[in-house]
Amino acid sequence: MLTKRIIPCLDIKNGRTVKGVNFLELRDAGDPVELVKKYVETMADELVFLDISATEERRKTLVNLVRKVAEAINIPFTVGGGISSVEDVDILLRNGADKVSINSSAVKRPELINEIASKYGSQCTVVAIDAKQIDGEWMVHLVGGKVPTNIKLFDWAKEVEERGAGEILFTSMNNDGTKNGFANEALATLSEIVNIPIIASGGAGTMQHFVDTFIEGKADAALAASVFHYHEIDIPELKQFLKQQNINIRL
Repeated sequence: MLTKRIIPCLDIKNGRTVKGVNFLELRDAGDPVELVKKYVETMADELVFLDISATEERRKTLVNLVRKVAEAINIPFTVGGGISSVEDVDILLRNGADKVSINSSAVKRPELINEIASKYGSQCTVVAIDAKQIDGEWMVHLVGGKVPTNIKLFDWAKEVEERGAGEILFTSMNNDGTKNGFANEALATLSEIVNIPIIASGGAGTMQHFVDTFIEGKADAALAASVFHYHEIDIPELKQFLKQQNINIRL
């Protein structure tokens, strides 16, 4: 059985870590470099760094901040936000990122997935999908959830795998920041229709929610932000709890 992963996520805006509810009402959560140091010390398996306003503001990811974060950690580090070309990926990898996450740019030009996977490998290529359940159908949204599309989540997930993505980071906009649990039904469907790892995002509020997403949602990794940033859940305690529930986790 593959080891399940716990991944803190740093949403970055104006050089600070922020967190909201349903992608809205952002509030400050601290200095990103200090936060990542804490997560390395407390046994996070990986980190995700998302420059959440880069696409909306039509600029590139904060490369200097990426470099500072990379210098402070020794665990896998995924960077997303404003990536629209192989050249953007090259700059981020040279500045310390291990993987890149693309979202809006992949929907607008799906060939970008092929290009990144072809040049750097599928293991480096994460496709983030923000989706909202509307009238029973999960629909993909872009630009930090602000722009709806007519693309269905499950169709898009199959396509990104076919194009070479090595992982899917699925965020449920309905669950994001609510602390009511992950979208496990959608996650389980994703896990059944694709053969690449699925990272669950959106809704973590209790340690039981992590158990549920690994068992019911069949997620390969669980990502969370505010519960870790504000010390509502400590990762070492969470991992011990998961171990007690017979979930394979790195201690």
